[in-house]
Amino acid sequence: MSASQAPRAVGATVVTTTVPKPDSPARRALRRFLRHRLAVFGLVVVVLFVLAALLAPWIAPYDPTATSWSRIRKPPSADFWFGTDENGRDVFSRVLWGARASLAAGAVSVTAAALAGIPVGLVAGLAGGWVDTIISRITDAMLSVPFLILAIALAAFLGSALENAMLAIAISATPIFVRLARGLAMEAKATEWFEASRALGNPPWRNAVVHVLPNIVPPLLVQGTLAIAEAIIAEASLSFLGLGQQPPQPSWGSMLNAAQRFLSQAPWMAIYPGVAIFLAVLAFNLLGDGLRDALDPRSRGR
Repeated sequence: MSASQAPRAVGATVVTTTVPKPDSPARRALRRFLRHRLAVFGLVVVVLFVLAALLAPWIAPYDPTATSWSRIRKPPSADFWFGTDENGRDVFSRVLWGARASLAAGAVSVTAAALAGIPVGLVAGLAGGWVDTIISRITDAMLSVPFLILAIALAAFLGSALENAMLAIAISATPIFVRLARGLAMEAKATEWFEASRALGNPPWRNAVVHVLPNIVPPLLVQGTLAIAEAIIAEASLSFLGLGQQPPQPSWGSMLNAAQRFLSQAPWMAIYPGVAIFLAVLAFNLLGDGLRDALDPRSRGR
């Protein structure tokens, strides 16, 4: 067929295609997290506990410290949803107010441990040499003592008070963040982008804060969520032993301590604070597992 015989396109339309924008890492992580049903359940329970702690002064039906000799160890009823304790105090109100002590101890102590441990771990991992050796040996010595035993020893030394219990928990949790930050910093130090940043003449502090720290936040966030669960158990244990929140102020651990003498006569005194501890710890662990799966770099393509 000659060129004069070639068909001509009359009224041809130009079809344009729109290339979809790629998802951001945050959206992919959120999508993976929402597919994790147990993690979503944990997040909902955590939010409910936080709201209960914040709104306790308004939603608690009774004063958590007010005693009444006419309603001692009353079983759960329409007036007292969780019953009353050995001093006639409303257990439901005390559980709500006790959430303040437990969640505050978890959040404050873990935040303090992270703020203290992460910089030290970064220095150890990036500096190396004798600095890393000294920090690592001190960290190993602290980690050789079980977390709860160390917290009890420190709380007993500092004195019986919620603030001292928080400080003891924070000191006990700091080596965990030091070890994790050190390992992540050493991994980042061996990458090509870190070598390129150092070759450009960036000072060590800039390499640590601008380049290394943002890349190790996800595992540190997961560790922080799981550490809050451990801190809640530690605070309850310290309060149970009389080293945390002091009576008559409510705390889940001190409520369990008082309830152990009335397990046969008033089991509700132990059931509800025990269930609160169980749900709070379970929720933070489920949330931490969900964050770990959502923020896993190996699943970025999904």
